[in-house]
Amino acid sequence: MENKKPEKAPGVVRGPGPGGPGPGAVEKAKDFKGTMLKLWGYLRPYKISIIFVVLFAAGSAAFSIAGPNILRRATNKLVEGFMSKLAGTGGIDFEYIGKVLLVILGLYLASALFAFIQGYVITGVAQKVSYSFRKEISEKINKLPLKYFDQHSYGEVLSRVTNDIDTVSQSLNQSMSQIITSVVTIVGVLIVMLTISWQMTLISVLILPLSMLLIMAIIKRSQKFFKDQQKSLGETNGYVEEIYGGHNIVKAFNREEDSKVEFEKMNGELYNSAWKSQFLSGIMMPMMNFVGNLGYVMVSISGGWFVVRNIIKVGDILAFIQYVRTFTQPIAQIAQMANLLQSTAAAAERVFEFLEEEGEVQEKGGSLDASSLRGEVEFEHVSFGYEEGKSIINDFSVSVKPGQKVAIVGPTGAGKTTVVKLLMRFYELNGGSIKVDGRDITDFRRSDLRNAFGMVLQDTWLFNGSIMENIRYGKLEATDEEVIEAAKAAHADHFIRTLPKCYDMEINEEASNISQGQKQLLTIARAILSDPKILILDEATSSVDTRTEVLIQKAMENLMEGRTSFIIAHRLSTIKDADIILVMKDGDIVEQGSHEELLKAKGFYASLYNSQFEIADAV
Repeated sequence: MENKKPEKAPGVVRGPGPGGPGPGAVEKAKDFKGTMLKLWGYLRPYKISIIFVVLFAAGSAAFSIAGPNILRRATNKLVEGFMSKLAGTGGIDFEYIGKVLLVILGLYLASALFAFIQGYVITGVAQKVSYSFRKEISEKINKLPLKYFDQHSYGEVLSRVTNDIDTVSQSLNQSMSQIITSVVTIVGVLIVMLTISWQMTLISVLILPLSMLLIMAIIKRSQKFFKDQQKSLGETNGYVEEIYGGHNIVKAFNREEDSKVEFEKMNGELYNSAWKSQFLSGIMMPMMNFVGNLGYVMVSISGGWFVVRNIIKVGDILAFIQYVRTFTQPIAQIAQMANLLQSTAAAAERVFEFLEEEGEVQEKGGSLDASSLRGEVEFEHVSFGYEEGKSIINDFSVSVKPGQKVAIVGPTGAGKTTVVKLLMRFYELNGGSIKVDGRDITDFRRSDLRNAFGMVLQDTWLFNGSIMENIRYGKLEATDEEVIEAAKAAHADHFIRTLPKCYDMEINEEASNISQGQKQLLTIARAILSDPKILILDEATSSVDTRTEVLIQKAMENLMEGRTSFIIAHRLSTIKDADIILVMKDGDIVEQGSHEELLKAKGFYASLYNSQFEIADAV
């Protein structure tokens, strides 16, 4: 695209989370409540499954809570029997202890089974929601106008389909059951602890504010460093991607040492912020363990005192200590889940923003039979600008007869590529009209209109797959024989047969196993196979050598035969035989005519043409 368009929004840099579940800088949604309500709309069809998740998560937590409480009975019975045996008044009731142990085993098995079932159900729900998101985004991408992709980076769009949806999926998978389990555990454990000893429960609860104060102090100090780390990480990743992407240029200009110095500077900033944030995050758990151990000490001392005074029994202390540990864990988990929910809302919000983007104008046009199209095209006083108030095409008018070859030339930024994009309705006009066979292009559905066009661009696009599949992309129902005939017409058959596996050779991700000229011949073969009525060639020979250019020119002659063709070219020597040459400057046609007529006029075209040969002679 040679025309200036709105600058793309910077891509969102998402590096690995700093320090795992530590108190990192959490991205927050602009409208947390509204986003979560929208997310619930996607979860509503699975409300029965969610109810099952709630019940089984609560059941799993309840069974787990009941275990230590029952175990204390076995412990107390064991201590009583041991004391009776020492006193010679009785013995240990192993039968009772065995029954209690079997009950505990059953409870823990039931807890594990319930946890497995709720995990299975919530995973299915999370994946179904992710499937719905991906399906809607896929459909939305096809409905978005080209203007959206001009204003947003491909990485940003890709992030919606990958990072953001994965964040929502993982959060639903983890947070929903985790929050339910944590809440049930806190309430259940607190109740059981109170039934054992309200005094020791009070001591345990009083420890929590001290833990919270320490955590808040650490978070307050570390938040700044985590933000610095994320900023440095994004800058470093961007610099590395930039340097490695242009590695040949760096070497060509001997800038290896400069790039190393710059990288060392960025890497040093990342190191300084990362170790501080990771250190502060790392001391959180030892600090919590220290406070927790203080609680255990206080519980043990007070518990021992209560045992001596015969207020509680030994088994009660052992069970209580287990409950104290169980009580502190879900509190920390809920704090982590709160951060996770914020990240989830932020990710979901970006997905919803994408899905709510304004699509292309709804079509009311009728169908267009491409097979009966003659190829007459008329531009009438067309005006257009990518941004409001900034016009690229001012007053463009031209009439093209069926089968004519129309070359569009002019300096960079004149509006050449914009003209053909307007013709294919990638953008809507600001003024004027474009007619095909006498009918306004807005009278047709976009899909039918675009079926009538074939495009061969400067930037070739081939996908992972065989050469046969890449050519067949122009006409999916084409037979192998039709594909081969198209390749022959494009002068591509010869080089294809010299390749390993010929038409079945796999093209890799970047198509680096074939040359640029060969790629272009394949795209021409694809266009020939699609049999378009109107053809657009945009700088199709600008990046190939002279010998390959001759082949491509022959292939394009076969392609243009009998078709209305629009040729955008910088090499004016390649469009001498065009029926009409439109010379554009600043969004207007300043000259038009045949090659000879324009040279005789000694105007803008003549100066462009002569300047190219002067440059060639100078070289």
